[in-house]
Amino acid sequence: MLERRVNLEGRAATADVPRITVGGLRMAALDLEATADFMIEATDPDNRIGRPLFLTSANGEVLARCSTEPQTEHLFRAADLINADGQPLVAASKLQSWFPLPERVATTDLFHVVARKAEAVGRTFYMFGASEAENAAAVENVQKMYPRLKIVGRSHGYLRGEPLRAKIEEINALAPDYLWVALGVPNEQAFVKEFTPHLTNVGVIKTSGGLFNFLSGSRSRAPQWMQKIGLEWAWRTLLEPRRLLWRYLTTNPRALYLLFNRNRPLR
Repeated sequence: MLERRVNLEGRAATADVPRITVGGLRMAALDLEATADFMIEATDPDNRIGRPLFLTSANGEVLARCSTEPQTEHLFRAADLINADGQPLVAASKLQSWFPLPERVATTDLFHVVARKAEAVGRTFYMFGASEAENAAAVENVQKMYPRLKIVGRSHGYLRGEPLRAKIEEINALAPDYLWVALGVPNEQAFVKEFTPHLTNVGVIKTSGGLFNFLSGSRSRAPQWMQKIGLEWAWRTLLEPRRLLWRYLTTNPRALYLLFNRNRPLR
């Protein structure tokens, strides 16, 4: 695939990560704990590669969009590692592959595992994205949950032009181990592509979707039983029908087709 040919540094840094192609994208076959451990190890000074590692996540909507939007597909294929943030992806891999995804790695769960580990070993966070109110509330709540976690800075995600360039310089000077970017698909992936060359002091960039909304408390997760059977999208649609109903009506059928026609294991 294209990213295997051009992303040599990222390929070397993630060479030990097992993967499986699900719905047309290569996914990391790691569970939640192993993904967090990988992220911690990636920020060890001995493991840095001179630029931030780019980690992102894919669900059914992402699979559907990558199959119809070439630019979105290009942005995802540029990632160093893609996690499966959707239970249907896990279920489809278990039905079809001898080497399935072990479990769903939702960013809203991964954040807390990484935060606990980062707090223990002194790693630093920067939180970029969402509105000013959402961002501030999210950071405040995270500091309450993890009082020893070092959050070196934060910013809302509505900067443009010179203010954005100045903010990028500020982030690089602060040199966080983890930059959590919550701008939504595909804006956050485009952000990573554009600014990675200017963020050489950052260890890992993790795209985060609506993470800050959950951290701030403005949105609630679906009940556990809905998460386990892959219906978290239905819960979100109930909460935001105007914004999400048409999106899921158009992407879910295509995602289902892709899950049963574009899967294969990779060694």
